[in-house]
Amino acid sequence: MEPRNQTRVTEFIMQGLFDHPHHWGFFFGLFLCLYTAAIIGNSLIIEAVVIHPPLHTPMYFFIANLALVDILCTTSVLPKMLQNIMQEKKTISFDGCMAQIFVLTLSLATEVLLLTVMSYDRYVAICHPLRYVKLMSKDICIRLAVSVWAVGTISSFMNILLMLRLDFCGPNLIHHFFCEIPPMLALSCSSTYLNKIMMLMADIFLAIGNFLLTTVSYSFIIFTILKIQSSKRKHRAFSTCSSHLLVVTLYYSTIIYAYTRTTSSYSLDKDKIVSIMYTLVTPTLNPLIYSLRNKEVKVAIRKILPFATK
Repeated sequence: MEPRNQTRVTEFIMQGLFDHPHHWGFFFGLFLCLYTAAIIGNSLIIEAVVIHPPLHTPMYFFIANLALVDILCTTSVLPKMLQNIMQEKKTISFDGCMAQIFVLTLSLATEVLLLTVMSYDRYVAICHPLRYVKLMSKDICIRLAVSVWAVGTISSFMNILLMLRLDFCGPNLIHHFFCEIPPMLALSCSSTYLNKIMMLMADIFLAIGNFLLTTVSYSFIIFTILKIQSSKRKHRAFSTCSSHLLVVTLYYSTIIYAYTRTTSSYSLDKDKIVSIMYTLVTPTLNPLIYSLRNKEVKVAIRKILPFATK
């Protein structure tokens, strides 16, 4: 193998979100508020689940894990994005870019796996209520959570190793506002064939595969709910999984759109909007959609924040 004599890129320049500087101040304030809401909301959910015994259930155990994933996801992108919004030259070091990709891919992979586990939890609760305690015991829940985090970490580790084997010798302009695998592959001056194959396999297994598993779970759930005679019981059963179904639809639609296309099929404006959805909007909405309308969660929140309204 011949030695490579190209100059290695040590930093990347990001295109940023907007072309008009007079919009920067407004969007900096907007994204800072959303980021703060995401961190506070998800942190409150984690603390509420920890301190309030009625929330010591499998469903809220996994919601707490989801809240932690959402904190990782939005924190991997937003602080650097906010810094770059207010700077004329929007740069990120090579090591910082690789770290951002690692944390982001870990959180995205872990989230899709968690959503599948949560759909299984709802399936067991509604379709096999008499076996719920046995099938979703504390030991099984811990094993599921550890497995989810392990698979997410291994997947992210493999992606970052494949990224580190590439040469980046120029250009160094990232057509995005953060480091993400597809736009980074477009900048490599070496073959990205293996990266694209592995990324496609990961998409099929993590995004599409888990989406299909979730769809199957909800097919059984809906079929079981429709067989319930009592309208009150039917409504209560549906309300326990409607929030999860809403988040699944929103999250998977953006992830599948973002990660199952070739690097040549980008529409930059659409990609930026989609990226904002799964790195900021979804982590901000999840605490509200999943938990904050629940009576027991409100009780726990009032323990943490005595000044919270009843």
